[in-house]
Amino acid sequence: MARGKGGRSRQVFDQEEGRGGVMLEYTEKIRETAKKLLESGKVEVFIGYKKGSVPMMNEPVLIRSPEETDVLHWDSHCALNLCNYLTKRKEKIGIVATGCNSRNIVIHIIENQISRDQLYIVGVPCKGMVDHRAVKRAVNHREILEVTEEEDTIVVKGRDFEEKLEKNKVLQSNCAVCRHRNPVIYDELVAELVEEQKDVEPYKDVAMIEEMDPERKWGFFTRMISTCIRCYACRNACPLCYCPTCFVDESRPQWVGKSIDPTDTMTFHLLRAYHCAGRCTDCGACERVCPVGISVRQFTKKLNKDAEELFDWEAGLSLDQRPPLDVYRPDDYNDFIR
Repeated sequence: MARGKGGRSRQVFDQEEGRGGVMLEYTEKIRETAKKLLESGKVEVFIGYKKGSVPMMNEPVLIRSPEETDVLHWDSHCALNLCNYLTKRKEKIGIVATGCNSRNIVIHIIENQISRDQLYIVGVPCKGMVDHRAVKRAVNHREILEVTEEEDTIVVKGRDFEEKLEKNKVLQSNCAVCRHRNPVIYDELVAELVEEQKDVEPYKDVAMIEEMDPERKWGFFTRMISTCIRCYACRNACPLCYCPTCFVDESRPQWVGKSIDPTDTMTFHLLRAYHCAGRCTDCGACERVCPVGISVRQFTKKLNKDAEELFDWEAGLSLDQRPPLDVYRPDDYNDFIR
């Protein structure tokens, strides 16, 4: 019988982890790679995920010794973007990277937040992350004690129920339309590359909003953010929000009021979206962490659509090209540049 961690059988290990074969293989490979990198001194810190204290809420974790690598974990709840932990670090770093994580790594390198030479990127081909809110809705908001995976099925258990859900029906909305599931840069992979989704319409919802007249559009976005409590979780989870002082925290001059006045709230969301223009990889971290469930991506997706249609640009796909809003040419053919 194949042996797992600490000499235990793979069967026992699989039962303890509560995951199907693929997720177990990913976890084992990530742990094995992290341990090898830390033991050899190739990296000083390894950034990955560990199981959270409640179901479906895995946490980022920084590992500094080979002995700690057993806490590393992988499943379809590893949705927070790890690039938040790269900004301006000086160490040699190992990091787990899905498609969107790797694209944010590219942006960090281009924007001089980290050097490619510092990084050892462990690529994880991804088939999408589970939306914890969709799972809760599917079980009528009953208390969930355990969530496990069996191939393409999510098994949800509570005190007096057990339900099986099709994974593709409870994916995060950004994952359902993702066209870059595989990492765009990596030093090694934990598994074979997966097939990319080609027949998806990533901007279908944006097109519907574009058809509205200005008054309806304003009403749509006003209602969408009406429950915002200005906690800034979306900003804090976003790997692009690394300014030393955010504009909402400036006091001289004060750009945005500190209350939950609707005008100040709308100003925050609009300006944050424009700061992400041409940079957003649609990783979905902002929506995942919102405590009141606001579809924050509706702001950034419009700008992603414009960048793709006007400049043929998707963020983070290449280290050799600068973002559209980061490029100035004196001979630009558009008159506005002058």
